[in-house]
Amino acid sequence: MKSLCIKTNNSDLLNYLLNELNTIELKDICFSKNEFKQYKNIIIHYSGKDEAQFLSKISSMLCFLVIDELEETLLKRLILQNYFYFDTSEREKILAICFDIMADDFTHLFDKKYKILYDIFYPYLSSHKSIVLNGFINFRLKDYLSLLDNIINEAVNSYVIEKEYFEFISLLKLYINSQTYGCELVHIIFSSSESILLDENKNLIVVSDAIFKAKYLSDISFSTNDYILNSLLSLLPKKIYIHLIDDCMDEFINTLQLVFENRVDLCTDCNICNLYRYSNKNLDKKIPHSEHL
Repeated sequence: MKSLCIKTNNSDLLNYLLNELNTIELKDICFSKNEFKQYKNIIIHYSGKDEAQFLSKISSMLCFLVIDELEETLLKRLILQNYFYFDTSEREKILAICFDIMADDFTHLFDKKYKILYDIFYPYLSSHKSIVLNGFINFRLKDYLSLLDNIINEAVNSYVIEKEYFEFISLLKLYINSQTYGCELVHIIFSSSESILLDENKNLIVVSDAIFKAKYLSDISFSTNDYILNSLLSLLPKKIYIHLIDDCMDEFINTLQLVFENRVDLCTDCNICNLYRYSNKNLDKKIPHSEHL
């Protein structure tokens, strides 16, 4: 007969284990809950012949216990330990990004976490009769905690990039709102292959080589349309019409809407849209002033 004792003073973990043991698919098993001086114990007895299967079931149960019941607490602890300089709300945002990362690649990451934990629990239970959960989790789950730490690092990088992005947007908005209008209207002919600017008379606005010295660009790269953004910040139009030739939005369009707010109007089906959508004319040429417009 194989016996195991699981020790913990965490009532939630005890209840979790008891519920799992009540539904475990294994014969010849009995268990009891006892309270001793230091710990509340769950004692499990197995009288069957397949000891490996018994240990596998208990190891699997403990793996799910860590992932289901303790992972969030461990993530919070690691975030506080390694990124204490972020305030509470920032740490909460980083935690949320961690969950997003794990959700985006759920199956792969879950299997990886499960295997790491299983390869720790099973050998230990094979050679020990008892396990103190708190101590075991704090001192023997190095590889699992390392995996969580990698996820946190990825989440922090994403958070910092997003934070810098919105700080940059705020600076641009502050700049725009402190300036007077430079022109009445600018058209953006936007497509996945190439985008151009037109003035209110539908003449091409040339983006010169000097734009590479643009002072408004940050280290953040939105797309190849960064230089169009800089031109708009130089022109400061009262109104911006964005003609979506490909009928699709991307990060750059979202950026323009955030920066210029109610100055931006989107269009997908006007004379200009149709002309550029179906015409084979060179985009570097001036649009003719005709009845087509």
